[in-house]
Amino acid sequence: MYNRKVRYEYITMEESFPLFVESVGYNPYEQDFNRPEGYPYYHWLQTVEGNGQFSFQGQDYILSKGKGILLKPYTPHVYYSLGKKWSTIYITFGGKSAASILEALNMKHSSIYTELEDLQVEIMMQDMLQKMESDSEFSKIDLSIYLYNFLLKLKKYGKMNSQPSLSYLYDKVRKIVEWLEVHYAEDITLDEMAKKLSVSSQYLNKLFQKTFQVSPYTFLIQLRIRKAKEILLQTPEVPVKNVAILVGFNNLSYFISTFKKREGITPKKYRDMYGKENKVTVK
Repeated sequence: MYNRKVRYEYITMEESFPLFVESVGYNPYEQDFNRPEGYPYYHWLQTVEGNGQFSFQGQDYILSKGKGILLKPYTPHVYYSLGKKWSTIYITFGGKSAASILEALNMKHSSIYTELEDLQVEIMMQDMLQKMESDSEFSKIDLSIYLYNFLLKLKKYGKMNSQPSLSYLYDKVRKIVEWLEVHYAEDITLDEMAKKLSVSSQYLNKLFQKTFQVSPYTFLIQLRIRKAKEILLQTPEVPVKNVAILVGFNNLSYFISTFKKREGITPKKYRDMYGKENKVTVK
């Protein structure tokens, strides 16, 4: 990182952007701040070296290396150094879609993040700072791309409020997901899925809820519908009733109603609408 304080802030911002960077910087000697009214933008602060104390919502947290905090706009907070040197990197951001993007990522609350080594945030921030040094006001779109990529990585690798990271959860369920990709058409029970993973059915349900926000059974149904869509388009000669059986639905009416509930149209309508796009006219 830099051996000096660096801060870039946009005087004018593209308020119409889904995401925009308001400021980005590195501070080798972080200052003490007391913001009783918070900051007007989303605020990410991460420790590079040393320790600092961060207080918000009535709780005190020690921000050591590998820890960071994401604050919502206007969240009252206080932070200060706990030693001679507390080095930090930070980014503040907003945008018309910032709130909805963070909500979709289940990151809408102010939260502490730990185990950030895999994010390589310092490298990403240094790239952003160098971009701003070279292009200044013309780097806005590129910085929005950096920012979106950062949020995705934070979602994937960051351990939020002591909860397991998404990458950790993916690794835990990967074996059963890969097994379902092969055996989705079989008559599969929750207990059988749990047995394949050597866990209880209750724990398996919790894993799927945390990882995919759906139950294992709903995940299986979604997988079957996805496979049905592939068959409907790739093999138009196969009747819909046969497609249902091929993907694990023994009841045609249930298959049609489930498909329509998820896709908004019946399997036949789906084939009629999108199957034509795959056809090639030979003259």
